[in-house]
Amino acid sequence: MKHVLDNSIWSALNSGNKDIALGTENVKYYPADVAPFAGLVLNTSENLNTLYEITPGEGTFAIKNIGQLHIPAPWKLIRSVPLLQMVCDDPVQRKTISDSIEELSKKHISQMLQLTTLTNPGPFRERTIDLGHYQGIFDGEQLVAMAGQRMHPLPYAEISAVCTHPDYIGRGYGAQLILSQANRIKESGGTPYLHVAEGNDRAIKLYKSLGFVTRQQMFIYFISK
Repeated sequence: MKHVLDNSIWSALNSGNKDIALGTENVKYYPADVAPFAGLVLNTSENLNTLYEITPGEGTFAIKNIGQLHIPAPWKLIRSVPLLQMVCDDPVQRKTISDSIEELSKKHISQMLQLTTLTNPGPFRERTIDLGHYQGIFDGEQLVAMAGQRMHPLPYAEISAVCTHPDYIGRGYGAQLILSQANRIKESGGTPYLHVAEGNDRAIKLYKSLGFVTRQQMFIYFISK
């Protein structure tokens, strides 16, 4: 049996995120305003064609695969990015930073969208917050750092949207937020994981220092209709 993280999007849409999943028995996807991800029981041309047929409009989707994947027409490949999938069984605790972490809610969505647009930590949309447990650090009224949870392929939970405003880098906000998320996941009986682009050495170094280890390489494909 394959590990749930080998096909994490599909696993999430059939477990922790099944309540919002759209699609069929073999092809599922998130609502467009939540996330662009689609999960297939198998990444075959037949299932990619089904995804094309059942999804409305001219949307863009993201799918993950272990190894290279052929994207058939009429899909258009926008880009593919090699990723490292990292898992944390034992978070490495750090001294607490004095800046307090606040729970984010729908009233913060506009600031969250501004910050993710500026820093580009990965896809983040207006209802991504619905996936749960987003937290931030503020300077006065300004949101300057955030992180949350996205996919939930039980018993794992993905830490996502880790980002810090460029003017506030180097203050330890990212580490503080990641540990807060990792500890919350562990306390609820889960295991935290995340994805990071290969070559993002600064982020990889940070994640390793917090107890994350590389599980495998994957590729993410952004495709459009």
